[in-house]
Amino acid sequence: MSDVRYERTGTTALITIERPQRRNAIDGPTAQALHEAFLRFESDPEALCLVLTGSGDQAFCAGADLKAVETFGDRLQAPEGPLGFSRLTASKPTIAAISGYCLAGGLELALWCDLRIAAEGSRLGFTERRFGVPLIDGGTQRLPRIVGLGRALDLILTGRIVEAQEALTLGMLTEVVPAGRHLERALQLAEGLARFPQKTMLADRRAAIEGLGLPLADGLALEAQAGPETFSDALAGAQRFAAGEGRGGAGAGA
Repeated sequence: MSDVRYERTGTTALITIERPQRRNAIDGPTAQALHEAFLRFESDPEALCLVLTGSGDQAFCAGADLKAVETFGDRLQAPEGPLGFSRLTASKPTIAAISGYCLAGGLELALWCDLRIAAEGSRLGFTERRFGVPLIDGGTQRLPRIVGLGRALDLILTGRIVEAQEALTLGMLTEVVPAGRHLERALQLAEGLARFPQKTMLADRRAAIEGLGLPLADGLALEAQAGPETFSDALAGAQRFAAGEGRGGAGAGA
């Protein structure tokens, strides 16, 4: 039986890590199941957004299961990443729904997501620092892009754990919600994103992700490529706006 559950909730693909007895820490078979779930999401044209979460309220994911290191085999060099898909980039929006502990590789998976919703009381940190385990699922690259190099180095070097409110202040989290509401809010946000015109939203998302780190002129050129590709959608949207749709916040998807 797989420790990863994949289900569709409306237009949202929900991936749940189901190892609560290990704080949803990931062993080799679970990492493989996560990769398969990601590929399923990518291949489903009706799944417009992905929500990643952990079973129960005690932990989103505590990272790699250090008591089952032998089950990883050659996953350290896997092109998709040791923990399933951490070296891949989704083509559609992704949201982490966090409750409880979000540690080590689990935090790296949360940072892989575009947006992060956390319940009050959640705790986040790179605790593998204490055991001499390196960050190999994208944390050294994604956290500086999200919060800036100085703040990222504080967390990477010290391995300290931050509470949800501090993580929100740092910019690690998108939103903090009351305990037990993290998944509900993430699914609500996902369905909201699905109500937007998809072609232009995905073009903007792709330009933001792929343009990060490019010289400004190159980034602007990348952004400009979306103009001709999305012109018909943009024209239709402008006509709807002119007719009164979406004014004053009406119709906002999220």
